Amino acid sequence: MSVHTTHITPALNARFNGPQPDMEIDNVSIDSRSLQNNAGTLFFALGGQNRNGHQFIPALIDKGVRNFVVTHIPDGTEGKANFFVVDSTLKALQDFAIYYRGLYNFPVIAITGSNGKTIVKEWLNYLLSPDYNIIRSPKSYNSQVGVPLSVIGINEHHNLGIFEAGISTVGEMEKLEPIIQPNIGILTHIGAAHDEGFVSREEKIAEKLKLFTNVDVLILQKNEAIEALLPFQIKTFTWGFEAGADVQVAKTQDSGSTILSIVYNGSIFDVTLPFTDDTSVENAITCMVLMLHMGYSHTVITERLAGLYPVELRLQVKNGINGCTLIDDSFSSDYQSLKIALDFLEQHKTHQKTTVILSDVFQSGFDTGVLYAKVAKLLASHNISQVIGIGETISRELADFPNFYPYKTTQEFLAHYRASSFSNETVLIKGARSFRFDEIVVFLEEKTHETVLEINLNSVVHNLNFYKSRLKPETKIMVMVKAFGYGAGSYEIAKALSHQKIDYLGVAFADEGIALRNAGISTPIIVMNPESSAFAAMAAYNLEPEIYSARELRSFIAMAQQKNLSSYPIHIKLDTGMHRLGFQENQLAELITLLRNNNLVSVKSIFSHLSASDDLQFRDFTQEQIAKFDAWSSHLMAELNINPLRHILNTSGIYNYPEAQYNMVRLGIGLYGVGNDATERQSLQTVGTLKTIILQIKEVPAGDSVGYSRRFMAGHTTTIATLPIGYADGIPRAWGNGKGFVTIGGHKANIIGSICMDMLMVDITGIDCREGDTAIIFGDSPSVVEMAQSLGTIPYEILTSISQRVKRVFFKE
Repeated sequence: MSVHTTHITPALNARFNGPQPDMEIDNVSIDSRSLQNNAGTLFFALGGQNRNGHQFIPALIDKGVRNFVVTHIPDGTEGKANFFVVDSTLKALQDFAIYYRGLYNFPVIAITGSNGKTIVKEWLNYLLSPDYNIIRSPKSYNSQVGVPLSVIGINEHHNLGIFEAGISTVGEMEKLEPIIQPNIGILTHIGAAHDEGFVSREEKIAEKLKLFTNVDVLILQKNEAIEALLPFQIKTFTWGFEAGADVQVAKTQDSGSTILSIVYNGSIFDVTLPFTDDTSVENAITCMVLMLHMGYSHTVITERLAGLYPVELRLQVKNGINGCTLIDDSFSSDYQSLKIALDFLEQHKTHQKTTVILSDVFQSGFDTGVLYAKVAKLLASHNISQVIGIGETISRELADFPNFYPYKTTQEFLAHYRASSFSNETVLIKGARSFRFDEIVVFLEEKTHETVLEINLNSVVHNLNFYKSRLKPETKIMVMVKAFGYGAGSYEIAKALSHQKIDYLGVAFADEGIALRNAGISTPIIVMNPESSAFAAMAAYNLEPEIYSARELRSFIAMAQQKNLSSYPIHIKLDTGMHRLGFQENQLAELITLLRNNNLVSVKSIFSHLSASDDLQFRDFTQEQIAKFDAWSSHLMAELNINPLRHILNTSGIYNYPEAQYNMVRLGIGLYGVGNDATERQSLQTVGTLKTIILQIKEVPAGDSVGYSRRFMAGHTTTIATLPIGYADGIPRAWGNGKGFVTIGGHKANIIGSICMDMLMVDITGIDCREGDTAIIFGDSPSVVEMAQSLGTIPYEILTSISQRVKRVFFKE
């Protein structure tokens, strides 16, 4: 992009304040952490529940950023940069996108619906890209912020736009329509997603339809209820399996494929799709109807739809060989998504050494020379250690880039590189689908069995923000990552949290904290169960101990004296009723004596632990704990003349007792999507999904048994599936014998017989599935809450029991 600052003031209806009224802008940013921020960046200081972009402006000025959209000029920054002062920075971002969209005039397709938006967008990009330079939304950028950022990616070489738009409540779509200004509309499947933001399903549909107010045509599946809500002026182009649609469709299935018979405009033709599930078939039909509207021949439609493929919508973090971490983005290669992937690499890299394996970059709209100059600038800004380029164009255009290693094909790279060439580094693998970079992922990925625990980092951030929304903006947050991050993986969760500017991390033992420090985590870490033998190691790794007794405090002071430490941070634990660890009231005098005039340690926080914050029948007891904590901590602060942080609320305390948040709270199980209250759980998203595959399917005759000790006897001919997961992987044995279930293809499959060490068997009678299909052990259904309730335990035990031999895969949509 290229916009002069002189045009920004009127576009945003802003008040200008700054020393350089005429500068060129070539980049827009809302993330102060991005390494792509530079002198040509226009930074929008968006506000949030607990953080505000304005607070990062001084640091951004030091990094060279010179243009900011703000609601106020931060103290000490006036005259150091250009400021565009507005009433709302979010509205200003949207106004800027409206202005920028108005600079271009080419067809734009807008997509909305409950499900299928991103799939349809990506498939249309694949189907139409041979004929157009397409600008499209990166990944799932379909929100009030994502849509403006997507549109701002347009450049003068694009001649077709494909943007998706999502809403969660009323009043949002009317803000997105003028940003996209679509000519063609597509409405995908309408389902239950975001129903909670609307009075009724009809209200939600009516809101979504506001995106199409000015389109020339709207493409949708024939649906009288939806069409009745359409403004009269909107022209529709419908498809359906029943009579009455503009495009009539009949379907049959044959060995993994779906054959569509299409009747349109007096002609009949067939299309073969490489999948059978209803969702993919409907999304593909929507794409086909769009191609019919655009005048594509039946031959081209048939050829291109046959090449449709599953779309991977997420960046995945995987364990690699030789201590490497892999970031798998092996199905796309365009300039906009490269920017996102490099920021993701910076957020989740586990080593200082970073490698990018990159194919030829497509669909940018830029001339080749300009494009690769931009790619080189991006790579340089992220301090990439080495770049492996695969493809004839990238090999030629980046030949002079430092530490660049060119290969013409993926096969050439695989033939020449040895696995030992990669060690203790973070590797981003990003390539267009035609380059088959999935083969590189297989080459570099640590070999494990088919059972994986998928961790959704988007959900981690969502859950964090939910609890933040219940806090005062100034309240600090400590997040517990003990017990291997509640089974999710402590380092990867800690890395994601540090990117969210969390104030403290909490671990149980010193070795957990040392592992995080060795992995590059610099966030302050409190060790909740410190052992005296580990004090020296804690000091060496800058870990801060919980101090719960006079004996422990004396031991730590002795170590501090021996190591010549000064004002080392410690955290005082008070026992207000949990009766586990901590100082009781009659021990406070001794504590005060030990701490008074002691310059070896410094009290950073005073805290306690609620024992029944999740159970409101004990509200009086909890209030008594809070009162004791307030009195005892106030006494310590007065006697020692200190003003440390205070914290007593855990996850359920944040939800049930927000009035007692003091200076900081401790978030634990809630971060991982588990709340103690049903209403609370509705606001949380599932973080971990444990899944495996079907190893074998067989028929068991009536009267035969299944598994050890013949615990299951077939009363009739039963179809069973064997899954490669068992109690050694952390699945409770008590979950077997008909008590528990897994989900296969959206259907419940009961666990039959005893769960084995490495396998379990499920009843799949009547379920359409095949060997190799996925089985969900827990996730949305069954949830860990369901499992825990059925087994008479707590979700913590389920999550933390998942074996280390189960591969963790971290992803971000």
